[in-house]
Amino acid sequence: MTKQQLFEQIQKKRSFLCVGLDSSLDKIPKHLLKYENPILEFNKQIIDATKDLCVAYKPNTAFYECYGKKGWETLIETWKYIPEDIFSIADAKRGDIGNTSAMYAETFFNAASSEMSFDSVTVAPYMGSDSVTPFLTFKNKWVILLALTSNAGHADFQLQEISEDKLFEKVIKTSQTWATDEQMMYVVGATRGAAFGDVRKLAPDHFLLVPGVGAQGGDLNEVCKYGLNSQCGLLINSSRGIIYAGNGEDFAEKAREEALKLQKEMEQILITAELVNHR
Repeated sequence: MTKQQLFEQIQKKRSFLCVGLDSSLDKIPKHLLKYENPILEFNKQIIDATKDLCVAYKPNTAFYECYGKKGWETLIETWKYIPEDIFSIADAKRGDIGNTSAMYAETFFNAASSEMSFDSVTVAPYMGSDSVTPFLTFKNKWVILLALTSNAGHADFQLQEISEDKLFEKVIKTSQTWATDEQMMYVVGATRGAAFGDVRKLAPDHFLLVPGVGAQGGDLNEVCKYGLNSQCGLLINSSRGIIYAGNGEDFAEKAREEALKLQKEMEQILITAELVNHR
């Protein structure tokens, strides 16, 4: 999916919502345990209930890898179930020396070998350019680079000064020599608020994947105040706040209700920014 195609989906659905599929056996509704693959059934029902309200799905691969062979099969089948016009993100946070990163890229981008071909993968930039560039060799695939995250320990490294820059600023500046805003996005946590202004000075045209709205307490309006650009430029992720909104047989309907609330807020933000028209 190209940047323009993603923006067109945002305009069509009047939404820049990403639903995180962090699905765990100990959290899904108990009645699903009767299915041969409870997590896959859970994911399918969540996708069916929200696919008209979101523009991206983001399975966190750790929630699948922990179940071994069965988990990988579930990840593959989940990817296959995501509609083709919805941006798919493998939240894998990979990054290693070049030949290893090349194999990670094959894992998430080459359906001929792995049975999966996500639109994008999250990558840790700490090991530098040769750990990232193998992912960029795939046409129309995206690297989503960790920049300023929403976790409590982000300040241990990301805010440390390196010459005149903080580390996260150095990551954004340096990585723009590796790829353009047509193939690279950045992870910026919603709980960072006004820091989006600093990010936008460095990366005005890039899309930002924004976790932390919902269960982690990030404020949607504050993120958009500082982070919105002329093509929206934001994918706002909500995981637990949507997928675990209910734990009964109506869990999918409850998930839809929460997704719809966010979509309606996003629609108004897009209207105010004149990125979509009034209906």
